[in-house]
Amino acid sequence: MADPYFFGYGSLVNLATHDFPDPRPACLKGWRRAWRHTDLRPVAFLTAIPDPESEIEGMIAHVPKNDWAALDEREWAYDRIPATHSITHPLTHDVDIAVYAVSQGRHNDPSNRHPLLLSYIDVVVQGYLRAFGPEGVDRFFATTDGWDAPILNDRAEPRYPRHQRLKTAETELVDVHLQRVSASIVQTV
Repeated sequence: MADPYFFGYGSLVNLATHDFPDPRPACLKGWRRAWRHTDLRPVAFLTAIPDPESEIEGMIAHVPKNDWAALDEREWAYDRIPATHSITHPLTHDVDIAVYAVSQGRHNDPSNRHPLLLSYIDVVVQGYLRAFGPEGVDRFFATTDGWDAPILNDRAEPRYPRHQRLKTAETELVDVHLQRVSASIVQTV
C-alpha cells in the first residue's frame, strides 16, 4: 500500500505551521496558484487552479497512518484531490499524494469585503524563502494570480491563525515583491 502524502503550495510550505513528517520539496505540474474567495471563509486565500502551461513548487509531507482528520480540518474549505501523477518529488517508495483545492465554480475573486491577509502572505513567503531561497519567492509570485486584490495590513494584529514572526529582512522581501506586483495594501475593511 502506498504511503499517503499531501502537496502544500501555500502556508503548508512553511514548516513552522505544521509538524507533518518527511517534508520534501516537490513540483505540481498542470496547476497554478490563485487568490480566491469562497462563501466558506471571510477572507481570500490561495487555491490551486488547473493550468496545463504552469507548474508550482511546494512541499510534500507524510500523513501518518492515513489519518487525514487534522489536515482536512485545517483545509476544510478545500476538496482533497488525488495528484500523485502530476507531482515530481524525490521519494523513491510508493506514495499517494493529494492536493487541496477549491472546486471550480465554488470560488470567486477577492474583494474589499473579502481581502487577502498580509499575515497570511507573510507566512507563505517565509516558507518559500526557507524552502527555495529568494528565487523560490520570485517563482511563487510569478506563478500566483490575483495580486490585484486588496490586501489587508493586519501585521500589527494578525488575523491569520498560524501567523509567524518574520525577521526584518523577510518582511522587507515580502514588501518589495508586493510593490513589484503593484499590490494594493489597505488598512481597514
